[in-house]
Amino acid sequence: MDLQDTLERVLKLSTADDCIAIGWHHSSANLRWALNTSTTNGVTEAQQLLVISIIEGRVGSVSRSYFPEETLESLVRESEAACEGKPPAEDLMPLLQGDGVPQEWRQAPEQTGIGVFGKLAPDLAAAFGRAGEEGYLLFGYAEHVQSTVYLATSTGLRRRHSGAEGKFQINAKTPDFKSSTWAGQVTATFEDVDIEALEDRLRQRLEWSKEQVSLPAGRYEVLLEPSCVADMALEAYWSTAARDADEGRSVFSKPGGGNRVGETIAPDGITFYSDPKEPGFEVAPFTVATSSSSYSSIFDNGLPTGRIDWITDGVLTGLITTRHWAKVSGAEPKPFIDNLIFPSDGPGLEEMIASTRRGLLVTCLWYIREVDPQTLLLTGLTRDGVFLIEDGRVKGAVNNFRFNMSPLDMLAQTLEIGQSQSTLARELGDYFTFAKMPPLRVRDFHMSSVSESV
Repeated sequence: MDLQDTLERVLKLSTADDCIAIGWHHSSANLRWALNTSTTNGVTEAQQLLVISIIEGRVGSVSRSYFPEETLESLVRESEAACEGKPPAEDLMPLLQGDGVPQEWRQAPEQTGIGVFGKLAPDLAAAFGRAGEEGYLLFGYAEHVQSTVYLATSTGLRRRHSGAEGKFQINAKTPDFKSSTWAGQVTATFEDVDIEALEDRLRQRLEWSKEQVSLPAGRYEVLLEPSCVADMALEAYWSTAARDADEGRSVFSKPGGGNRVGETIAPDGITFYSDPKEPGFEVAPFTVATSSSSYSSIFDNGLPTGRIDWITDGVLTGLITTRHWAKVSGAEPKPFIDNLIFPSDGPGLEEMIASTRRGLLVTCLWYIREVDPQTLLLTGLTRDGVFLIEDGRVKGAVNNFRFNMSPLDMLAQTLEIGQSQSTLARELGDYFTFAKMPPLRVRDFHMSSVSESV
């Protein structure tokens, strides 16, 4: 039984007032390498089924990764039983009504395979040879995932979306492991991964690392690579729930009540938006919600999405708003979308380095944690390369730091915005793939203590 028929069977078996059935198919391929040698490769295929029952406003759900046809009735009954004893859902709203079965509904899930690395694998082999000759070590991981989601509701709604995402990460280390640098890339096909260009970047940074400079904790002018900007920006994006702001629980809350929409929170030229049709960053053009929270609602499943502007030339113009909270607050629904774009046609990173009198180049952030939700103060570590720049030239590698910084302070203290590019967030890229960010020059970035990490 295919996923579409499984969802239809679930809805037919349901005795709840309303039912939502969501099925996912994931096809993936991966490569790993270490010590200049390929280590493992493989392909996997997985499915998941989520059944959400709604009875007198109460919500119960059950998820399974194995669901043969003979188990579907018991799974549906379990979902219905999970409604018992619960209060009505606070975000209760009528489910969206169906508008016919789309043409793509019956299409089978898309597949990937090890062949997606047909160009990458020999390029990597050549890179291993060069690394061995030049005395450094390469480690890394490449993964390609083709995901298809099917969404069906008892109100007749049917939706399907299929999309591909690839992630490429590579580390270069000296044989004594005292110096390390990293590069990552998001790709749909791996045809655009330029191994030699990435090698050049890693090799240059290992060369910079031959000169070691010790610096104390303090506030520094920094150049943040796009990956670092993505990690900080995504932490902010996940905190932009309108309900949290309206109820005084977030950095986007206005003193005395309400939210800060309409306020200037960053310099002119800083804009963030999400758009499911952004070329090269396409994501599902409708909401898929597995649970309810301040920024998500299961009652919004299937809600169409379009471009939403979150910050426009430094002005906060949007917060994530569910249909329920839109009704409560009188605002417009603004659903969470799985991409984030920070457009800019500024200078390249090399040009920004050349115009730096004195500052730090920060290439990676790691182990980021929230300290205070009301200021969105974050703490984390630098990793795999911090470099001192003086008079437009990199002088050497600097010790790592623990930082304490809010993404909003980062934006407010931005002095220069570089050229936007597709980027892989070093830490949060496992959870959020499609980000387009520029490098940023930021004044007074708070390096709160020295870290011994490499």
